[in-house]
Amino acid sequence: MKVCIFGAGAIGGYLGVQLAQAGADVSLVARGGHLEAMQTNGVKLLINGEERVAKVRATDDPRELGPQDYVIIALKGHSVPGVVQQMRPLLGNDTSVVTAVNGVPYWYFYKHGGALENRTLATIDPGAKQWEVLRPERAIGCIVYPATEVVAPGVIQHIYGDKFPLGEPSGEITPRVTALSQMMEKGGLRAPVMTNIRDELWLKLWGNLCFNPISALTHATLDLIAADPGTRAVAKAMMLEAKAIAERIGVNFRVDVERRINGAGAVGAHKTSMLQDLERDRPMEIDPLVSVVQEMGQMLDMPTPTLDVVLALVRQRAAMAGLGGILANPPLTAADLEPQKKAAVH
Repeated sequence: MKVCIFGAGAIGGYLGVQLAQAGADVSLVARGGHLEAMQTNGVKLLINGEERVAKVRATDDPRELGPQDYVIIALKGHSVPGVVQQMRPLLGNDTSVVTAVNGVPYWYFYKHGGALENRTLATIDPGAKQWEVLRPERAIGCIVYPATEVVAPGVIQHIYGDKFPLGEPSGEITPRVTALSQMMEKGGLRAPVMTNIRDELWLKLWGNLCFNPISALTHATLDLIAADPGTRAVAKAMMLEAKAIAERIGVNFRVDVERRINGAGAVGAHKTSMLQDLERDRPMEIDPLVSVVQEMGQMLDMPTPTLDVVLALVRQRAAMAGLGGILANPPLTAADLEPQKKAAVH
């Protein structure tokens, strides 16, 4: 099984080591000092008190790798449109594309049914580049729950979690998703195959769409946002607006809004990924986590008043920090493929 991980930072590197240990033919796409370290020393994973090293091919030029069985995209969602053309050499007739990204993926309305069948989303896939090049029929959904950290170039520290739910957009249990699940399980990862991956996607997105922008605006950690009556009320209002949209398009939530907020608060004094990016002067995942929900609401003629206000504020916050401005999908830079300090899951 040939697997290329495009964006071998904290999560991508973790996946790469575990899959290589399972016997997959793994290659990594990265840049900068992280790439150089992996080329020289292999990828080092610190996990459960031990060091695991995987000597795999690492490059910044996908043309060196050729067509793959699976391409796992482990980038920030807003970075993906800028690198779609670079992925072409990895795509063969039978290549599957695994979207291990936060937020809503480009294939969301493929095999969805209903009035929005095959609709594309401009906020996450401007010009439908991903839909055209990666193609929706190649897509396998993947939800990322672990947290990992790059502690030095080429060295990844596993913090917690090992679960990567997988699912076909159609909900079918296909040979390709089963084979990937089995390889990941062999590598010590939990990769259950879901018959409705969109439900799992929304469960994670539900918290991300409110806690991330609120934290970027206030610099508060999850516990403070959930405990403060004012910010808790804002988060709840955003979540209820999003829930109404999601339920309109067939999503089922297995927990209620209070339990979801309490679960985020229980994580403790944790900085969201959006706040971490702001503090490091990196573009924030505004479009994949927030703008796309507003766009879905507009498609359905459903209002999102609280989300609209918070989105306008966080967009301006990004613009004032010089992080891509409003509704920006900036081209990939070297920093995008270099490791993220921590892959936050809330």
